[in-house]
Order: sequence, then structure tokens, then C-alpha cells
Amino acid sequence: MKYICLGYFDESKFAEMPPEESMRMMDECFAYDDELRRTGHFIGGEALQSAKNAVTLRMKNGEVDIIDGPYAETKETLGGILLLEARDLNHAIALMSKHPGVRIGPFEIRPANETVNKMFEERAAAIAKE
Repeated sequence: MKYICLGYFDESKFAEMPPEESMRMMDECFAYDDELRRTGHFIGGEALQSAKNAVTLRMKNGEVDIIDGPYAETKETLGGILLLEARDLNHAIALMSKHPGVRIGPFEIRPANETVNKMFEERAAAIAKE
């Protein structure tokens, strides 16, 4: 099964870390991601720019309303996404509990919606044939 792992962190705390400590943390995260690749569990991932560069879209009075930054008022913001292959949720939890990123912020782990994702793939394949 595929799992989407959403990694959150407090940008201000990370910015306060000495550069050598933040680089060490990044190196540890990359090394663990490499281990997940070697064992066939890492499907992909993306690091995100600062939440300060985000916009949130909402419908308001029938029109799209654009809000600068993340909508949620929280110190921890989404920092990256990791796509994981695991047997089940317990296996995904076991794999991600070893990820060094957990030390700087929480990870939310959600099963991918395989039914809807299959529909996405079928539509993409149909468009590619056009």
C-alpha cells in the first residue's frame, strides 16, 4: 500500500539552529531516505518552500478568495511530503518512526486513496492517447 507522510516543523525553531546542526539533520534525513530507497519503500517526496511563500484558495461568496500564507494558525507548518510503500499502516508507522525528521516535527501518515488514484491514472492515460 502507498502512504503519504506529511512532515511538519516549526520554521522559526529550525532557523534558530546553528547551520552545522541543521545540515547534520538534513544529512541524516537524506541518509534515511536513501535507506528507504534501498529497501523499496521510498516512492518519492518533495521538500516545500517556506509557508510564507504559500497562498490558500477558498470560495467566498461564490468567488475564489486568495489568502497569503497557510490558512491554519499554527507554529508547525508543512515542510515536505514523502510517499512510502508499506505493507500496512503499522509497517508505515514503524518505518517513519525511525526517520530523523520526527525529531524536529510530527509526521502525519495517511493511506493513499488507491481507488481515486486509479481514476487519475486512467484519465491521464486517456489524455496521453489524444
